[in-house]
Amino acid sequence: MFEKIKKMINNPNLISQWIITWKIFNLLPDKAYLKLKYKIIMGKRLNLENPQTFNEKLQWLKLYDRKPEYTMMVDKYEVRKYIAETIGEEYLIPLLGVWDNFDEIDFENLPEQFVLKCTHNSGSIIICKDKSKLDINKVRKNMNSYLKRNHYWNAREWPYKNVKPRIIAERFMEDESGYELKDYKLMCFNGEPKCLFVCLNRYSSDGLNVDFYDMNWEPMPFERKYKNSGSQLKKPENFNSMIELSRVLSKHHQFLRTDFYEANGRLYLGELTFHPGSGFEEFRPDEWDKKLGDWLLLKETD
Repeated sequence: MFEKIKKMINNPNLISQWIITWKIFNLLPDKAYLKLKYKIIMGKRLNLENPQTFNEKLQWLKLYDRKPEYTMMVDKYEVRKYIAETIGEEYLIPLLGVWDNFDEIDFENLPEQFVLKCTHNSGSIIICKDKSKLDINKVRKNMNSYLKRNHYWNAREWPYKNVKPRIIAERFMEDESGYELKDYKLMCFNGEPKCLFVCLNRYSSDGLNVDFYDMNWEPMPFERKYKNSGSQLKKPENFNSMIELSRVLSKHHQFLRTDFYEANGRLYLGELTFHPGSGFEEFRPDEWDKKLGDWLLLKETD
């Protein structure tokens, strides 16, 4: 017990996660809840009256930018139709199935490799590289746990509040490394991609790396939550297409992150995100929180 308390003291995010498990905090209005959580995690007051930093502006957007279509855009199943109509179905990762609950899944008809995802939240992913080694009972336990969670309550990301919990299966894909897919996440400010970050080395012993690049594929001198890889990555073959497609997808949005994969020379869209890191991830050095904040011009929506 002492070690658990000590770990929480040294990690404000763990304190926050512990606090929000108390159902009584669900009674707090979104603004009050976000101010409390921001103070706990970021160690500073949340300025919603005149937000200046990127993280502050993401909190502001949660409260004042709530278009009905956002629910569909964060739903990993429903968004597929939107992507097909907006940029083309050729950018969709092939779908293998969709189910309302885990026990509906017919694993016999799934290929030897596939990916399971929940449609209503972030991070609920099971990657199967060899179906013969898949622990079905463990996967069932994990997915059933994921299905019970409403992602909205954790950080009051409104788009997730009314997404129907389901499970989808998609084709398993690899890039030229034959090891994993790199995530190319373009950050679009008022319809214009300004920078991106690449997620790589997810399965290494040292853990995930996140490298930031500008639109000229030059490394940017900051980190956010995760350490960078310390190496210059090769620019993806379809980088210019990523930029143009991101402009189309983010055209009518104050902020949108567009996530792409590149596999076998082709480009695929992974998901759309309105509030990366839920607006609770520090920049190192801190000055970049303000610099990215300057890129984002806010406007209240009806």
